[in-house]
Amino acid sequence: MVTAKKPGASLAGVERRAVELDTIASVLPIDRRDELAELLTDADIETLRHLVNEGMGANTLRAITSDLAYIEAWALAATKRSLPWPAPEALLLKFVAQHLWDPQKRATDPDHGMPADVADNLRGQNFLKSTGPHAPATVRRRLANWSTLTKWRGLDAAFTSPPIKSAIRLAVRAVPRKRNRKSPKAVTGDVLAKLLATSSTESLRDVRDRAILMVAFASGGRRRSEIAGLRIEQLSVEAPIEVADGPPLPSLAIHLGRTKTTNGEQDDVVYLTGRPVDALNDWIAAAKIESGSVFRGIGRWGTVSRRALDPQSVNAILKQRVEMAGLEPGEFSAHGLRSGYLTEAANRGIPLPEAMEQSRHRSVQQASSYYNNATRRSGRAARML
Repeated sequence: MVTAKKPGASLAGVERRAVELDTIASVLPIDRRDELAELLTDADIETLRHLVNEGMGANTLRAITSDLAYIEAWALAATKRSLPWPAPEALLLKFVAQHLWDPQKRATDPDHGMPADVADNLRGQNFLKSTGPHAPATVRRRLANWSTLTKWRGLDAAFTSPPIKSAIRLAVRAVPRKRNRKSPKAVTGDVLAKLLATSSTESLRDVRDRAILMVAFASGGRRRSEIAGLRIEQLSVEAPIEVADGPPLPSLAIHLGRTKTTNGEQDDVVYLTGRPVDALNDWIAAAKIESGSVFRGIGRWGTVSRRALDPQSVNAILKQRVEMAGLEPGEFSAHGLRSGYLTEAANRGIPLPEAMEQSRHRSVQQASSYYNNATRRSGRAARML
């Protein structure tokens, strides 16, 4: 299969863009630099550089870069031309039609949905993995990022036009999809206890993983990006908590800074008390960390890296501990710590507003869904007869 190339792309231009991508790689981790250099234009690179300078979050930048590369690749495969800026409404409708389609209609109409040659082209470049239609959320996100990039170029396009909204609404309605949880099962207190039992030694890896699991859960179910990006400078020691039946409990504040739902201007703080603080202090002392990233990689010979863990490594660590505990890795992910925190709070009768203060959920609807799922099966509403 011949991969569509950007018309007029010179070798010198590709190499120059690759070098320019390197200059923002420290803020925007890129593992497909050479491929992106062929797909993206000079204007694309300048837009990304502008977003980096504006201080946009690393996760958002990664998503925008990934979506931009996909849309550029799709445009070349579907139209044999580079992506136009601004995109005409007809191209936006074509994008929706080729990504949200009905598998049953496709069985009788081969021309319905994404053409086979376009799909093969994208699959050959590792841009496309699934064989069915895209998830509506993925299509909406890519259109939203496409719109953002258009606005950053000082242009306007028909992303919110009635035909586009109607096309998406009708496509979603025609093919109802069951929404899957990011983690099929929540890491509740009983599950967490089993995972912690797998880190019973004092090896550096066990000490680190124990701290990651306890801190991520107890701090309100922090996202894996927040745990991977946690720095010593975000931690501050608080006065011990007095308890009636034992010695005072150590307390620590985590200043979150920029997160998925905040811009970093407000000082969002969550607190750790008791065992999670001890676990975190044990890791910091064992790894001899005085500044910078808290959670780091550990080399083959027990050498602690100076670089922060990648967010995906947090997910891999959790899955490894799940497997070591005799559970099914496919049923859990790092997001299970977030859903597990709220589920456990519901099981223990902790009021929703109090739990949200720690989880920092902005949406009551989202946070309450975990409470509802934890209580609906056994609640009075499900036992009317």
